[in-house]
Amino acid sequence: MKVDLRRELQGIYAIAKKDVRIYYLKGPVLIFGILFPFFLFLAFSVGRNLPPQALVPGMISLTIFFTSSSVTPVIAPWERRTKTFERLISTPISLHSVLIGDILSGLLFGTFLVIIPIILGVLLFGASIISVNALIISIPLSAFCFASLGTLFSALPTDTPSEIMTLANLVRLPLIFISGVFIPLEQLPVWGQIIAALSPLTYTHNLNRCAFEGYVGHNWTINVVILLCFTIFLFVAALAAQKRTLERE
Repeated sequence: MKVDLRRELQGIYAIAKKDVRIYYLKGPVLIFGILFPFFLFLAFSVGRNLPPQALVPGMISLTIFFTSSSVTPVIAPWERRTKTFERLISTPISLHSVLIGDILSGLLFGTFLVIIPIILGVLLFGASIISVNALIISIPLSAFCFASLGTLFSALPTDTPSEIMTLANLVRLPLIFISGVFIPLEQLPVWGQIIAALSPLTYTHNLNRCAFEGYVGHNWTINVVILLCFTIFLFVAALAAQKRTLERE
């Protein structure tokens, strides 16, 4: 079957634009995306007397994690309820493009809002960016990865967004405690480091530490490659899960 690349790209753009206008440009979403990770990180950092170079990477990691995966879990369930999802699938664009459009909107939202903690970290806390390349790679790749994670949750066969968000939070909240954001990986026991290796947020945080601390973790390149593998895996899993859900309906 011949794929019309121009039509697919137009469909991706239209879906991403639709998601941003309908789901992301809302006051509560914007406030949640900024304040929740900030206050969560603040609660764990107050009284620890850590330098800005150690605090800012964690704030950036939490912001991009929560903002990129905040809305993608509920887009498909909400649109299944309103029958919009079925109309999208019936248009002459592939399911791949529909999901990429949803993920792209999460990527743009996360990338845009993460600029705020970066500016605050540099101007307010006095942190210095040591590796701009690490930051440039970490932000869009992590945003795509976490948006794909949210899209995977959205494949559950339900049209009730609250059910999806309950499951999403049961997964997302534990990840922030096992990924080295609050406790550096080198201070974790061996079993904790093994669990941390299973979280994509770990490699995002490693890259952000590299950007501000010059911290390499295992290896700068390895962190990028592993995060890329997580991204591909989550996107393929989301696509397969969405196909399975559509077949059941």
